[in-house]
Amino acid sequence: MKPAQTPEIVAATPDNVSRAVQRLRSGELIGLPTETVYGLAADASDATAVARIFAAKGRPADHPLIVHVTSADAAKAWAAEWPDAAAKLAAAFWPGPMTLIVKRASHVLDAVTGGQDTVGLRVPSHPAAQSLLREFAGDGSAPAGVAAPSANQFGQVSPTTAQHVAEEFPQQALLVLDGGASEVGVESTIVDVSGPQPRVLRPGRVRTGDIERVLGAPLGSATGDVPRVSGALASHYAPRTQTLMLAEPRLRMQLRAFRNAKAAQPMRCVITHSFDAEPMERLRTIRLAADAQTWEYELYALLRQLDQERYGTLIVETPPETPEWDAVNDRLRRATHGSSLDEA
Repeated sequence: MKPAQTPEIVAATPDNVSRAVQRLRSGELIGLPTETVYGLAADASDATAVARIFAAKGRPADHPLIVHVTSADAAKAWAAEWPDAAAKLAAAFWPGPMTLIVKRASHVLDAVTGGQDTVGLRVPSHPAAQSLLREFAGDGSAPAGVAAPSANQFGQVSPTTAQHVAEEFPQQALLVLDGGASEVGVESTIVDVSGPQPRVLRPGRVRTGDIERVLGAPLGSATGDVPRVSGALASHYAPRTQTLMLAEPRLRMQLRAFRNAKAAQPMRCVITHSFDAEPMERLRTIRLAADAQTWEYELYALLRQLDQERYGTLIVETPPETPEWDAVNDRLRRATHGSSLDEA
């Protein structure tokens, strides 16, 4: 009887990084730690390997991937143009949690770009990712990059540990490098520099104000004709459990309604930042520190944990509407898209 295929989690030692590089060169997928979230990685120049990413994730074919490279110089090999804005942002924020959207070079696969004339490029700062990319690039004589969207089923919560990756792909013989819990915890900031005015297409740890200070000019609006990018669908990053987001006054009203309900209630969980929700029967309460970086670091892991505990509904207090919280608000709006109190 053929043994079942299951993921293999290994420490990100030099020997195991070399194993992962060999798998990439053989057209296989690996689980790759980065400082943002874990990626499902393949050789970005191998059309068959890239197709395996889409098949494994159930990802729409027109949804572009981000190519991870060793440095800004390596990134230029994937770009038809390298504007001044790209040079400034790369110098300030790479390696780090920022993706730049630029005009693609002619060799970049349509499958990577979703058929667009742009490509997303990133230089991750995680030491394991850096080691793998350097070894994968070899002598640098040819463009070398790794396509690595988040290592989860499409639309679900992104993984921030190696174990999360294994749980997402339990029947795949996937080598997963264990680089510890992701330091940032949400996906990279995506900045489009392919047009006349840079604009943020997905918020992340690198804040808008920091980007504008580096550029010395205000960012443009992310409206109208913008490139398709990872994580930009209305519904994304969603737990399997129904999840709602309520502002503090409405959340307090809802908690009172739960307390006064006569009929038996399903088990629910409430996550707050501005107040301690009073415990009650059939309700679990969690308060996270009112700090955006804490929420970025803890949110995905917490949503995954609560998913496994099978609550009827998760209710999250709406974060502050300030630039520091843009990434958390973005992820929660997409995670709760289409949910309503009527369904709770």
